Amino acid sequence: MAFTPTTGASATAAPRPQPTNNSPEPTQATPTTMRALAQDAYGPPDVLRLVTAPVPEPGPGQVLVRVHASSVNARDWHIMRGEPRLARVLDRTVFGRQAPQVPIRGTDFAGTIQTVGEHVTGWRPGDLVFGEADAAWAEYTVASQDAITQVPASVTPQEAATLPLAGTTALTCLDAARLRSGDYILINGASGGVGTFTIQMAHARGMYVTAVCSARNAAQAKALGANKVIDYATTDFCATGERYDAVLDLVGNRSVRELRKLVRNTGALVLSGGGVPGTGHLVGPLGLLVRAQFLSRTPGPRIVIPQALPTTTQLRKLGILAGTRAAAPVVDRVFDLADGADAVRYVETEHARGKVLLTITPWDVARDLSPAANSPAGR
Repeated sequence: MAFTPTTGASATAAPRPQPTNNSPEPTQATPTTMRALAQDAYGPPDVLRLVTAPVPEPGPGQVLVRVHASSVNARDWHIMRGEPRLARVLDRTVFGRQAPQVPIRGTDFAGTIQTVGEHVTGWRPGDLVFGEADAAWAEYTVASQDAITQVPASVTPQEAATLPLAGTTALTCLDAARLRSGDYILINGASGGVGTFTIQMAHARGMYVTAVCSARNAAQAKALGANKVIDYATTDFCATGERYDAVLDLVGNRSVRELRKLVRNTGALVLSGGGVPGTGHLVGPLGLLVRAQFLSRTPGPRIVIPQALPTTTQLRKLGILAGTRAAAPVVDRVFDLADGADAVRYVETEHARGKVLLTITPWDVARDLSPAANSPAGR
């Protein structure tokens, strides 16, 4: 795929949108080229360039989506950097030797269906959808019809773009824990995208939630539904003597043995960690997961490493949770596509509170994304 570097003005935040309705948009004529954020080598955020790329064509069972918004995930910067380096050998579908197999970054998206491929059923141009794709940081992306669902009427495209990867991970992890109302859960890494969704989902299910995060994020965690907050800077949550029905590790900064000791024998340790910079350039979270697989064969609480898949069923559940504000998206900052490198840099270095968004193409009717609109208290 040939790319042409693009230059031009960009903004650090999107303009404040207006009140919403979810009427289907009339589709525009499909152009032959588009703006996209791509890379031709592994490295820091500076390797990301705004380029002009050909608009992809949907294959059988696929739809072409005009992307309104996307979000930044740990997966995106892991692929951008080619880390952990062992993954370049183990997963050749994603990682090439010198650069990712797919040059354009991005996974989550929300947008309007532009065209549909052969054998697509239930979707038509103009439908507003959200889901996952391999190259979402672009004005157009191709997605499987099995990895999208409709954006609910009470959810904006910007909000919907926060849901796919982080929301699916939170939902999958909670389901894997097999908890009931009244059970106790500890969430390590409670202030990020997955953590903020998990707090709300666990609270909605009637669980007693202990959130591990920094002091600056304590108020947010409590507003989202945490019953107790532990500041990791002042308290070692592995040394409190408390035990839980489930521990969800989203960070990967503690050993499996330490975490397992926190779990009651009938409970579960759920691992979805390693999503932070500095967990090891060579092996990264892979080492933690290998040790977990080994220890899972020994007596003690269950150790679960769930695989979050963006199925239509899971995405539809997320849409309902977001639409009813049982899992309200928490948006930290909004960047323009042209500032995508800055967005990734912010997520890597500033420990984003909730999700960081990229706005890509306009959508005329979108709800206000001011802090008040995103406040859990405003739900």
